[in-house]
Amino acid sequence: MARSLRSSRALAAGIVTFATFTDVVAYSIAVPVLPDLSRRLGASPTTVGLLFASFGLTLLVTSVPMGAISDRIGRRLPLLAGLVALSASTLLFAFAIELPMLFAARLAQGAADAVAWVVGLALIADLYGPEERGRAMGFMMSGSTFGFMIGPALGGWLYERGGTEVPFLVVAAMALAAAAGVAWLRLPEQSHADDPVPLRTVLRVPAVLACATAVVVGGGTIAMLEPVLSLYLSVDIGLRPSSIGFVFGLGALAAGALHPVFGRIADRHGARTLTLAGLVATGLVLPVFGLIYSFQSGLVLYGLGAIPVSMVVTPSLAYMAEATSMAGTRSFGVAYGLYNVAWALGLLVGPAFGGFVFERLGFQTLLLIWSPAVLVLTWAIVRAGRPSVRFDPRRHRALASPTAAGRERVETP
Repeated sequence: MARSLRSSRALAAGIVTFATFTDVVAYSIAVPVLPDLSRRLGASPTTVGLLFASFGLTLLVTSVPMGAISDRIGRRLPLLAGLVALSASTLLFAFAIELPMLFAARLAQGAADAVAWVVGLALIADLYGPEERGRAMGFMMSGSTFGFMIGPALGGWLYERGGTEVPFLVVAAMALAAAAGVAWLRLPEQSHADDPVPLRTVLRVPAVLACATAVVVGGGTIAMLEPVLSLYLSVDIGLRPSSIGFVFGLGALAAGALHPVFGRIADRHGARTLTLAGLVATGLVLPVFGLIYSFQSGLVLYGLGAIPVSMVVTPSLAYMAEATSMAGTRSFGVAYGLYNVAWALGLLVGPAFGGFVFERLGFQTLLLIWSPAVLVLTWAIVRAGRPSVRFDPRRHRALASPTAAGRERVETP
C-alpha cells in the first residue's frame, strides 16, 4: 500500500502543486515586508526597485539550463535542490543584517523559482498524457493562484505580529516540507537521458516557437494590465487601496476556480485551440475595462476579464507539452524552461510599455492600442505555428507516457 502510494501520480501532482504554491507564497509574501525591511537597512527607493527586479535575473538565467539538466538526470534531484535553495534563501531573508544579504537572498529565490516551476511542470507532463495533462496543470495553477491571494496578506500579518523573521521562517518550513515530500516519492531517476535534445533543436519546431510567442503575448498583457488598472482605479476612479485589492482579489478567485475547467476543455479539444481562443477573447475584452467607473463596475468587469485570462494560462501550459510531443521528443524540461523565459519576457515588456503609453495617452487609449495588437499577434501565431497534422490526444499518448516513450514520432515542418 505504501509503495503504491509513493508511486501515485496524483500524490506527485499534489506535492508539486504544494511546492509551486509555497514558491508563490515566498515570492508574494515579500511584497509587504521587503520595502520596510530594505529601508531599515538604508536602501533608497531605487535600491528597493533593483532588489525586486533582481529576482527576474536569475529566473531568466536558470530556467532553460535547469530544465535541460532535469531531462538528463531526472526530476527528483533538481526539484529537491530547488526547494532546499528556496528554504535557504528564505532563511537568509529572515536573518539579513545588511543589503548585500538581501540581494543574495533575492537572487537565490529567483533561481529556486525557476527550478520549482520548470521541473515541476516537466514532471506533470511526464506523469500525465495529453488527455489528462490540462486538468492536472489546471489544479496546479489553482494552487498557485491561491498562493498569490494569501501571500501578501499572510506576510503582512505575520510581520506585524511576530517581526521580521516570522513570515520567512514559516515559508522556509513549508519549502522543507515540500522537499521532504519529493524525497519520499518514487519517481523515475532519468527522464530521457539517452536522447538529450538541445535548446536550438527545440527552437526549430514551429509549434514550440508559436507557443512561446503566445506566452509572451498573454503574460505581457496580464502584467501590463495589473499596474495600469490599479493606477486607473486609484487616480481616475478614486478607489481606496483596500477596494482596489478587493477588485483584484475577486478576479484572482475567479481565475483560480476556472483553471481546472479550462484545463479539462483543453484536454478534450486541444490546448493549442483553447490558448489561441483565449488570446482572441483577451484582445476583445480589453476595451471593456475602460468602461469601469465605480467599485461595483470594477468588480463585475474585472471578474469577467478573469475568464479569458484563465483560457490563456492553463491551456498554454498543456500547449507547450503538446507542441514538444508533436516534435517527437519528450524534452519537457527544456520546453518548460523556454516557457518560463517567455513568461518572464512578457512580465518585463508588458508593464514597461503599458506604463509608458498610460502616462502619455491615458488608460482607454492604451487599451484601444493593446487590444488590436493582441489580435494581430494571435493571427501571426496561428499562421506561423499551424501544425501539419491535427493533434490527436490518443495518437500522442505514447509520447507523453514514461512507459511508452519513443514508440511514435510525428514530424512537423
